[in-house]
Amino acid sequence: MPGVALVGSGSARLPGTLTNDDLSRVVDTTDEWISTRTGIRARHLAAPEESLASLAAQAGRAALEMAQIAPEAVDMILLATSTPDDLFGSAGQVQAELGASRAVAFDLTAACSGFVFALVTAAQYIRTGAFQTVLVIGADVLSRWTDWSDRTTCVLFGDGAGAVVLKASEQDNLLGFQLCSDGSMNGVLRLPYQAQSAPLTEGIAVQQGTFTPITMNGREVYKFAVSRVPEVIEKALFRANLTTADIDWLILHQANQRILDAVAQRLKVPSERVVSNMAQHGNTSAASVPLALDEAVRAGYIKPGDTIATAGFGAGLTWGSAIVKWG
Repeated sequence: MPGVALVGSGSARLPGTLTNDDLSRVVDTTDEWISTRTGIRARHLAAPEESLASLAAQAGRAALEMAQIAPEAVDMILLATSTPDDLFGSAGQVQAELGASRAVAFDLTAACSGFVFALVTAAQYIRTGAFQTVLVIGADVLSRWTDWSDRTTCVLFGDGAGAVVLKASEQDNLLGFQLCSDGSMNGVLRLPYQAQSAPLTEGIAVQQGTFTPITMNGREVYKFAVSRVPEVIEKALFRANLTTADIDWLILHQANQRILDAVAQRLKVPSERVVSNMAQHGNTSAASVPLALDEAVRAGYIKPGDTIATAGFGAGLTWGSAIVKWG
């Protein structure tokens, strides 16, 4: 049975930056209030002419270039997103924009856990021998669904896209994983559809409405994350026959610096081995893990052979961890 190698990473570059000082002119907040509670100082926003698909394609193209793989050689594109351009899916648009004419493409939705879920899903297609080369992209444009008058949520979110290329290999570098869901906690973090009854004809009515902005119980999300994330990482490490001492890098979903610090402390992972870029990007949902990974790889911190513990957690509620070896 073939193994999986991670051979390239990429991310989208969004020039539009919204700093905490900028936000203080929109809602009653300050840079000090935001940064001390979240670790966030700025976030990038997609321009009006940009789309989820264009950001995802930009990240995917950069990952393919690093891997030195032509788009025509890609067998599958798996797009993790909760904010598609089209509710029927955006992966097909990404496929067309990249020119990956041989690839089957589809969306996967698991909110902030999406990239980790997609990475594990893609690996199974390679392990079974169905595909040789898979492009996994995490991308979200949360600014579309942010209530910019709600200072408890609007300070958190940004837009972004990151990607990795997986390729069949003699050595399996997906060392272990664990995925979890708890729908009973769905109300803690939501982007819900709000429907109204609309009469269609006599005795028959249909639902019509739209999605409403993001709502979140921050205290409950924090409690959930600091409890469940270390646990799921430890389970993934157990499956990999590793311990926290074997981790070279810890890359968590970039939700809140306090969460990263608490999880690292519980796992006894030194702060210098924790990758954090939320000060510049904020919470980019499914994009946060691959975006942080790509920046660390391109900066020369993560090197071939390094063992990385990744974890995503968020709406659903969903959470999961994948232990991978880079390269």
